[in-house]
Amino acid sequence: MNKDPKTLVAATLAATLWSAALHAETTDTINGGNINTVVVTGTRSAADIRHLPMTVTTVGRDQLTANERTNILPTLMEQVPGLSVTSRGVMGYGVSTGAAGGIMMRGLSSGSGQVMVLIDGHPQYNGVYGHSIADSYQTLMAERVEVMRSPASLLYGSNAMGGVVNIVTRKMQADGIHTNISAGAGSYGTIQAEVSNQARAGRFSSTVAAQYSRSDNHRPDMGFEQYGGYIKLNYELSNNWNIYGDIDLTHFNASNPGTVNQPKNENKQWITRGAASLVLENHYASTNGALSIYDNFGRHKINDGYDANGGTPQTDLFRSKDAVAGVSWWQSFNPFEGNHITIGIDYQHIYGRAYYTDRETNARVTTPRRLMQSAHAHENEVAGYIDLRQDISSMFTIDAGIRYDHHSTAGGQWVPQAGIVFRPIASGEVKASVSKGFRNPNTREMYLYGTANSDSLHAESMMSYEVAWSQRLMDGRISYGINLFLIDGKNQIQTVAGRNINSGEFLNRGIEANLTWHINEVVSVNTNHSYLHMHTPLVAAPKYKGYFGATLRKGDWTVNAGLQQVCGLYTAVGANEQKETFSLLGATITYTLNPQARLWLRGDNLLAQNYEINAGYPMPKATFMAGINIDL
Repeated sequence: MNKDPKTLVAATLAATLWSAALHAETTDTINGGNINTVVVTGTRSAADIRHLPMTVTTVGRDQLTANERTNILPTLMEQVPGLSVTSRGVMGYGVSTGAAGGIMMRGLSSGSGQVMVLIDGHPQYNGVYGHSIADSYQTLMAERVEVMRSPASLLYGSNAMGGVVNIVTRKMQADGIHTNISAGAGSYGTIQAEVSNQARAGRFSSTVAAQYSRSDNHRPDMGFEQYGGYIKLNYELSNNWNIYGDIDLTHFNASNPGTVNQPKNENKQWITRGAASLVLENHYASTNGALSIYDNFGRHKINDGYDANGGTPQTDLFRSKDAVAGVSWWQSFNPFEGNHITIGIDYQHIYGRAYYTDRETNARVTTPRRLMQSAHAHENEVAGYIDLRQDISSMFTIDAGIRYDHHSTAGGQWVPQAGIVFRPIASGEVKASVSKGFRNPNTREMYLYGTANSDSLHAESMMSYEVAWSQRLMDGRISYGINLFLIDGKNQIQTVAGRNINSGEFLNRGIEANLTWHINEVVSVNTNHSYLHMHTPLVAAPKYKGYFGATLRKGDWTVNAGLQQVCGLYTAVGANEQKETFSLLGATITYTLNPQARLWLRGDNLLAQNYEINAGYPMPKATFMAGINIDL
């Protein structure tokens, strides 16, 4: 399926606009056009998405669990236009050389620290390398995921320059106890198991979950094993005050076989990641806010391996310890009708230590060669911000905000943001926004390896411009959106003549569209599409990505099926430029045995496509998983 991506996008937009024209006259006169979607990512406090100028996509728990996936990222790649994720096998993303799990958003990458993952608004990234750790983002903790595809640096600071993926954690709403057990097995010795328990009694509620997964994957010496857990304890101190604490821990062991042409032996990783927070919230009629303390930490041990064709085994292991810890306070006020003011203060301490130890004695290696590649750094970041939103009438909302952010090495940044929302009809709105995003240099760029530069590196920055239209039709059974964007970046950190400097620029522009139609109680369909033009191509950022999905519910049977089309995905750039185009068909069939138990069968890449996302790492052809899900 090698259609021109421009043609595919144009056809989808034409169909979307035709649907809008067909139903608009009826929709304007019904209450269905006022259906609310409440999000927290673009404003800290809960807000109607129709009043926010930024683009936010929400993926609920029903969607996250529909295909029995233990990680949120494959579902986000399907459901969020403009977002793609690198992959290399049946299960497991890994870290270091050959790793996958990079999140690409509009030509910016989490691997470069330009896209941030949050858990309840708290930053999650490696304190040494500045990137996200994909295997940490488990479905077991998520109530929903909110994806903001434009800069979020006003509220979340550095690393949110290209947008954020915010995992909103689960909370039991009604009194009682609910337990879920899910287990499955399939191709290449793949096993997954998960158990969760949620309870609520009066003011106290809890969520406890644990998971185990493993796979041999489809190539020799590519094994992956992971186990972890999540605990959240919540207590409502009063009708206005609430306190909760949570901790997420995961450990995985991964093996990297190298590329097909350059295989490796003994390239293994032992990784532990954790995230913990303590949050005090207040909720009043005209004000609400939170004070939180959080810590995201990791311990990494890596054997870099050796060339399978005559190389020499490593005598030492790379190790690193890191933490991103902080305190965040924000408070929102509604001083008069239609007005919303949010102010906040953030403090963040970034710790990173990288070193080598002898693999036999565990003693630290202190040879000159290794000393050049070691780092032990502490960085601090402090910021304050204010965001003002005002409804001028039932038709207009304006929003403006500014942040000042100071990094102990890179210095200070002013971060402005402004937008307007125009609602010409009750069921639709036009949004326009301009915002700045930035990323401070990370520990690796400043202190690690021979390219380190702690003297003159400044923050990367970009300006984003976006216009969007969205509408709900037929009592909310149809919803669609179209948006255009342009991002202009400068001061990108690159290695030139053996030293990291601010020399790069980028200019990306594109169009995104999405459509959801609940045809009736039996059938619903959804589709999304994105077209991206990059002045400077980026590995793993496709020129076109589209998804067509359908859900069929009939009696005891449920079928979820989807076709994903990717065109012009770069696996290598420069003189040896390579691009991939592929179509991925997947389906999950569920049969309900009784109110407590259901069986499921999932197939991925059912068209048995030959393709790569990471250069040199061919993806598996058709794979299958089957299992059981029990609710108690």
